[in-house]
Amino acid sequence: MEMLIKNAVVVSPADNLNEKADILIKDGVIAKIGSGITSDGEIIDADGLCAVPGFVDMHVHLRDPGQTHKEDIITGCKAAAAGGVTSLLAMPNTNPTTDSPEVVRYILDKAKGADSRVYVAASVTKGLKSEAPTDIEAVKNAGAIALTDDGRPVENTKYLSDAMKKAPRLGMTVVAHCEDLFLADGGKINEGEVSEKLGVKGIPAGAEDCGTAREIALAAALNEPIHICHVSTKTSVALIRDAKKRGVKVTAETAPHYVSLTDRELLRGDADYRMNPPLRTQADVDEIINGLCDGTLDAIATDHAPHTPEEKADFVKAPNGSIGMETSFAVCNTYLVKTGKMTLSQLVEKMSVNPARILKINAGTLSVGANADVVLVNPDEEWTVDVNKLHGKSKNTPFKGRTLTGKVKKTILGGKVVFED
Repeated sequence: MEMLIKNAVVVSPADNLNEKADILIKDGVIAKIGSGITSDGEIIDADGLCAVPGFVDMHVHLRDPGQTHKEDIITGCKAAAAGGVTSLLAMPNTNPTTDSPEVVRYILDKAKGADSRVYVAASVTKGLKSEAPTDIEAVKNAGAIALTDDGRPVENTKYLSDAMKKAPRLGMTVVAHCEDLFLADGGKINEGEVSEKLGVKGIPAGAEDCGTAREIALAAALNEPIHICHVSTKTSVALIRDAKKRGVKVTAETAPHYVSLTDRELLRGDADYRMNPPLRTQADVDEIINGLCDGTLDAIATDHAPHTPEEKADFVKAPNGSIGMETSFAVCNTYLVKTGKMTLSQLVEKMSVNPARILKINAGTLSVGANADVVLVNPDEEWTVDVNKLHGKSKNTPFKGRTLTGKVKKTILGGKVVFED
């Protein structure tokens, strides 16, 4: 089966491509890239569009098993496809926790035929409780590629250390939710001027910074890799920058909301702006952007966290989290590329190339022989986020009603169109 994408500007930093070209797809893989290619198969005229390797979102909560009223594997992958995400890493804070071969296999089986490739992160500890370690070999053999207690830090440093030592030998990646729970102390939003004004208990930036420092110290002591999740503070950026200069094997991600929004959004009293880590100050946002631009922060991931409108109704009692896969490219294109801080090619590195490298998966490239996971985007198209037109079950986006620049027009997964605008 053949498909030919004609006249696209092909932007693939892993292949040093940034030029107008045609892409021939045969049997789900890229067969040829060049000019003047012909085919008897389906022809897609992509004039005026950019073709980029499918985005790799290394931080997604699919809520399946156990909380499928918020999202499930199939609907989550529909949202992914609408955002150009062709590969995603599913977090383990499900019910039951993804801490057994049975749950890993359930997720992978259900994801067969979904609109995105689903990779599984199993938990470091049973039930995310830091009381007993997960059988890492068993979850690896079932198909898990990463380890994390995300949603919580691994409180028992010995279990984290053991996982960090085992993971590289098994070809797995340890991804760390960095938070000192004693400092966080049940806070709801960033501690500072806004939390004081609202009279809502705050989470100090130090809660994240202390967690980040512990993970870096462990990676340095063990000489093993660690990946830091959802960086939101200027001090965490500084810690990671320093660690990289010292040769510590640390990589890190941030999220679209941390480059575009501050805690002043919380003055609306709308829980869709509440996530963990929380939105911080403008100084933090500026340094997160600097960290992306200078290579301190390797990747952009969404931390897609669906919740129902009922759950999000009470500002203080609502669970943390916002959805993000359908808006991630547009937000980053608007706030990073259109502002001149980054090129489209550099954004593709952060959203596709680097996450694939960190997770050691076959993605992030449009080279001949690679999976034909291709996204056609119009980087100049303006659109307004309408929650009623989103593809997942939950609508808790902090970008609702915002006009963004950059639209995913078509998502191709393994040579098959899975989303069309």
